[in-house]
Amino acid sequence: MAGFSFAVTATDGRARSGLIETPRGTIRTPAFMPVGTAATVKAILPESVAATGADILLGNTYHLMLRPGAERVAALGGLHRFMNWSRPILTDSGGFQVMSLAGLRKLDEEGVRFKSHIDGSTHHLTPERSMEIQRLLGSDIVMAFDECPALPADEARIAQSMRLSMRWAQRSRDAFGERPGHALFGIQQGGLSRELRAESAEALRAIGFDGYAIGGLAVGEGQEAMFEVLDHAPAMLPADRPRYLMGVGKPDDIVGAVLRGVDMMDCVLPSRSGRTGQAFTARGSVNLRNARHATDPRPLEDGCDCPACRGYSRAYLHHVVRAGEIIASMLLTWHNLAYYQRLMADLRAAIAAGTLGRMVAQFEAARAMGDIEPI
Repeated sequence: MAGFSFAVTATDGRARSGLIETPRGTIRTPAFMPVGTAATVKAILPESVAATGADILLGNTYHLMLRPGAERVAALGGLHRFMNWSRPILTDSGGFQVMSLAGLRKLDEEGVRFKSHIDGSTHHLTPERSMEIQRLLGSDIVMAFDECPALPADEARIAQSMRLSMRWAQRSRDAFGERPGHALFGIQQGGLSRELRAESAEALRAIGFDGYAIGGLAVGEGQEAMFEVLDHAPAMLPADRPRYLMGVGKPDDIVGAVLRGVDMMDCVLPSRSGRTGQAFTARGSVNLRNARHATDPRPLEDGCDCPACRGYSRAYLHHVVRAGEIIASMLLTWHNLAYYQRLMADLRAAIAAGTLGRMVAQFEAARAMGDIEPI
């Protein structure tokens, strides 16, 4: 099987565009990964996700291990066949979800024992078991098992957690072994501390990974604090490997991260917002529940060629959102994912052309204008 590789093709300041080559296809960076938590991006077909321009999806180890089970997915041909997605898949390690179960878990050096949020059954997740689950799923990019404490937290707690994650990173590397065509990413931790981030990066580089993630952000610290970390954290990681910022984010979070050297991101926001009546546009977010849209015959966003904008008015979208019709989630999720992928394409093109500063200025100016005026 062909291998995994990454090449930076252009830079503009600290921003990079590039190509990740995998046996299942090329990932253009900067890349946004839609989240398919339980082997589906909610309210949209896999082929529709591909039509928005997504090169890669994210699947969730924690949810898939509980239901339907990694062994069952493997028996049915692996996650790609199971969910009808032929392009690359990245699976997270399960560490972040376990963090959110603080009241249902017991953490020690070996791993985490926790109770399922579905049926209360007890499970033991370790670096070795996380690697086994992700191997059974057949994901192209595997994440090392880590612990991610919520912020704010005191520095001693952050340091303890980070060092445990680095020991787990070594165990993840050992358990992953040699899998041609599949990649293993390590995860930098350290909260908001520059010193702890540097210590974590040094430990990860010594172990050696195919790519490196920046973890422990977008967990309550706010954008300003996140950007302060991103002002130095990406440069601590190897320049010849992909840099993945986990769990981000809003459009302006994404632009700010790309400006600071991030290559990959994921977030549930575009699909989750689509299910609650919120749409993202170049001029900011739009709440389709608002009465101002009830008689508006115009499309959601001029220039967007997604089905929601091609075939339906704001008045119709307002109606189906307020009526709770499933088509509202379908159309708005498609639109939001299309918007995010269009933003990534614009960022890649601007980096390649050396015009990123101009593109970002236009992005910010459009958002400052706000949504179109009501009729």
